[in-house]
Amino acid sequence: MKKTKLMNRIMVLALFVFYMYALLRIILFKFRWRDMTFLWHQLQRNFGNSDNLIYQLQRGNFIPLKTIFINIQSLSGWHDLSNFVGNIGAFIPFGMFLVLLSKNKGMSFIGILARSMGLSLCLECLQVVFSLGIFDVDDLILNTSGGLLGYCAIKLYVNKFIVNTSSIVQDRDIVEKQEFKNI
Repeated sequence: MKKTKLMNRIMVLALFVFYMYALLRIILFKFRWRDMTFLWHQLQRNFGNSDNLIYQLQRGNFIPLKTIFINIQSLSGWHDLSNFVGNIGAFIPFGMFLVLLSKNKGMSFIGILARSMGLSLCLECLQVVFSLGIFDVDDLILNTSGGLLGYCAIKLYVNKFIVNTSSIVQDRDIVEKQEFKNI
């Protein structure tokens, strides 16, 4: 039993590492390969000339819900829908993995909120620092929402599974006790 739990934990951890790699590739590199030379050049360019960083920040969106409302109103193209749904969907597994990797599935709602927002903020800042994208506070909102949705989904599943399993065991125990009394 312990060996199976250990193997499951290792498998979940390996899947989490793969997921984090894929998330970084998607959010930071937009499915394009960037070598370390390019990233180093971008870093030197931006920190060597603070005007580049200021320009990157000025391009960003710091008004909550601005981009979300624009995307909802237009929803004319694939980009609008993929940005909206993709930012949420990309972080759903993050919320699930955090619960699965926590001891006794004990990660709290606030813990998931803080970690989802923290990871999203780091990714948004990295986009600015490396000039790979723009900072958008709405991405923080959508990514954090995705992490929380993943948390809720896995908690509902775990609670339903545990409740159903324990009720089946209890029902079986009651039937066995009843049969024992009848003998």
